[in-house]
Amino acid sequence: MTPEEKDNMSFVQKLENIIKKNNTLLCVGLDPDSNKIPKNLMSLKDPLFEFNKAIIDATHNLVCAYKPQIAGYSALGIQGLKSLLKTVSYLKKYHPDIPIILDAKRADIGKTSEKYAEEAFDIIGADAVTLNPYFGLDALEPFLRRKEKGIIILCRTSNPSASDFQDLKVNGEPLYLVVAKKIVEWNKKYHNCLMVVGATWPKQLKEVRKIAPEMFLLVPGIGSQGGDLQGTLQNGLTKNRSGLIIHTSSAIIYASSEKNFAQKAKDAAMTFKDQINKERDL
Repeated sequence: MTPEEKDNMSFVQKLENIIKKNNTLLCVGLDPDSNKIPKNLMSLKDPLFEFNKAIIDATHNLVCAYKPQIAGYSALGIQGLKSLLKTVSYLKKYHPDIPIILDAKRADIGKTSEKYAEEAFDIIGADAVTLNPYFGLDALEPFLRRKEKGIIILCRTSNPSASDFQDLKVNGEPLYLVVAKKIVEWNKKYHNCLMVVGATWPKQLKEVRKIAPEMFLLVPGIGSQGGDLQGTLQNGLTKNRSGLIIHTSSAIIYASSEKNFAQKAKDAAMTFKDQINKERDL
């Protein structure tokens, strides 16, 4: 299959294919932090891209997706965004079967959302993007209409203050469950929805899985945020022992700040993959 054919494949199909090929549910975040990039790279023309390239080369057969966080690149200005574009181009050229999730948490009034969709899919070239549902359906439709793309909508986020709003009761049930039901409803029409549910809330993850028994869930919070990996797998796996995109970033890509950082990242990714598959095989 050519890179162009893979580019036109639906995100979920592309995801299912790589999960099967690499036997993994692990997603690695490509989140730049200039203070943590190994010093031996800093003299290079584009140290951030070289760092990402080394991580990708070391881990590409251990992952089901890569997830760059756009804020880390934007905060570095034009050069940071150039590094992001180079990273995406590298993945598309050498690993076109691995989906790219742009973590941007976009959504706004219709015309602005159209531009955000163009940014994520036409300019950056992502296969999927994270979105905020607070504006409602009309803000998400410019993304949802991109049928081949993955539309990953926030449901229960991994941060400690998620409960400030997401646990508020609406007609007797917490808001995040209302959101989950609405995403399932949207998916019946568009067939390209996924949800974000943090690994720091395994009980809530179980409730969401009941509402969306087959939908893929992006699960951040494993690693430095202290998410419950075992609880995530026990409560979130689908009947076919899949359905999760388990994301971690710092614990893998910054496993070492020395010259051996890529090998250490590979070792960490392998450990996470094995831990996940141990639970999947039960």
